Amino acid sequence: MTAERAFDRYLTRYPLAAVAGYALLVTALLFLTWTSLAEIFERRAAVAAASDLLDQIEGRRRTTPAGDAASSTGPVPTGSPFVDGQTITVAGATLLQTVAAAVTKFGGNVLSSQVELQGSQSKEGFLSLIAICEIDQPALQQLLYDIEVGMPYLFVDQLTVQAPQTAAGNDAGRLRVLVSVSGQWQGAK
Repeated sequence: MTAERAFDRYLTRYPLAAVAGYALLVTALLFLTWTSLAEIFERRAAVAAASDLLDQIEGRRRTTPAGDAASSTGPVPTGSPFVDGQTITVAGATLLQTVAAAVTKFGGNVLSSQVELQGSQSKEGFLSLIAICEIDQPALQQLLYDIEVGMPYLFVDQLTVQAPQTAAGNDAGRLRVLVSVSGQWQGAK
C-alpha cells in the first residue's frame, strides 16, 4: 500500500478530517492573501508619504504635513533672486524698501538706515544695508525669517539686539535692533 492510498482511505473513513483540512487550507490561503495585500497597501502608503515629503522639499506643493490647504509659512516666494534695479542706486533703494516693508509688516519702525553700494564690506555685485529699527520681541524671529526666505535672496550678515529701556515711555517693550542685510545685484541688463 502506498502512502497516497493510505491517505485516501483515511479521508474516506473520517470525512470530518477532510472538511477540517480543507477549511484549514482555505484559511491559510486567505491569511496569506490578506497579509500580502496589507503589505502592498503599506508600501503604497510609504511611497506616497515619501513622495509628499519630496514635493514639499522641492517646493512644488504648499501644504503642511497635516494636509492643510496653505502652509503656515505662506506661499512659495516668486520673483528674481537678485535685487532689482537698472542702476546700483535703484537697486539699493529696492533693498531698503524690501527691508523696511518687512519691518513694518511685523509692527516695527525703521529709525535709520544706510545703504552701502560700494565699500570695504561690499563684495563684488553685493549691496549691503544697515538698518536700526524697533520691533516687539515676538516679531523679531518672524522678521528675520521673512527677510531670509523671501525673494530676492537676502542674507542677514549681522544682528545686534538691545533690550528695551525701562523708562522709555509707551515703547517700553520694544527691542532696538541693528541688522545688516546684503543681497546680490545682477547689474544693468
